[in-house]
Amino acid sequence: MTEPALQVKSLWKIFGPNAEKLIGTPDLQLSRKELQTKSGHVIGVRDVSFDVAPGEVFVVMGLSGSGKSTLVRLITRLIEPTSGEVILDGQDITKLSDPALREIRRNKVSMVFQHFGLLPHRKVIDNIAFGLEVRGEGKDSRRNRAQEMVDLVGLSGYERNFPEQLSGGMQQRVGLARALAADPAVLMFDEPFSALDPLIRRDMQNEVIRLHHEVGKTMVFITHDLQEALKLGDRILIMRDGAVIQIGRPDEVVGAPADEYVRDFVSEVPKSHVLTLRWVMREATGTEAAGSPVLQASTIVRDAARAVLATHGPVRVAEGDRVVGIVDDEDILRVVVAEDAS
Repeated sequence: MTEPALQVKSLWKIFGPNAEKLIGTPDLQLSRKELQTKSGHVIGVRDVSFDVAPGEVFVVMGLSGSGKSTLVRLITRLIEPTSGEVILDGQDITKLSDPALREIRRNKVSMVFQHFGLLPHRKVIDNIAFGLEVRGEGKDSRRNRAQEMVDLVGLSGYERNFPEQLSGGMQQRVGLARALAADPAVLMFDEPFSALDPLIRRDMQNEVIRLHHEVGKTMVFITHDLQEALKLGDRILIMRDGAVIQIGRPDEVVGAPADEYVRDFVSEVPKSHVLTLRWVMREATGTEAAGSPVLQASTIVRDAARAVLATHGPVRVAEGDRVVGIVDDEDILRVVVAEDAS
């Protein structure tokens, strides 16, 4: 069994002078507001646990104040956890010394922030190489690696430009290239595109998808935008008031919301764009679909619609080589009509 790339176990962050003393007490059953009123402490992250598989894009989303940005800072110990574990590359980073933690940050984890943090007096290629310079790599080695990343993120021809000469989207590409240059085990994104114009934001989302296909890095992506989460995430963790409300694939979050909060959150999502055939198929009886086309159960309803509607009769739905159900035009149209009605 493959070990997770990242494990977070019972992670808490409580802001206040006696935070550690609250761990394990009944006071932690209080709501955020109740605890603040009683003790003056504020819960930032409440008993959060999850695993991230190697090569997975794991999205953490929630509204402002949900704890998502605090969580990503705890994972890298930019903020010290009150209790819990964060296992990265077999090490619990909550227990590492400062020198060991610096090594993890230099070699195992890279972060991409909303504010690009580029060095204005350095050219693009030198910004990208900066982390390698800090790590002590030789000039030729880091320049060659930086040039590879320039080409990878589509900035060829801009190596000698300064950041102020680039658009916001291009500056964020520099940030992406700098993060990738260190060849980290895990890439962390903290709302990196929220300050960009909508069209540039869409382009950068597509760029992340392309880069993930090309380099296969494990990614933890923080966002408040549901559409962004559904587009990018293999799985999505939804937070509210510092706690985990639901973890699941995009189709699970939309198709089986955990509570009214999540249901309201996803109510405007076009279900045919997210739900897969496994959500609309029905059991096959006898040989009614024998010889019909076969679609995988993971196929998005919208993507399957053309093939299903063009077939006279049901289409078989399979998990791998095994037929698990059938779907016909009525099953497809039921989802689309429900969208129009809403």
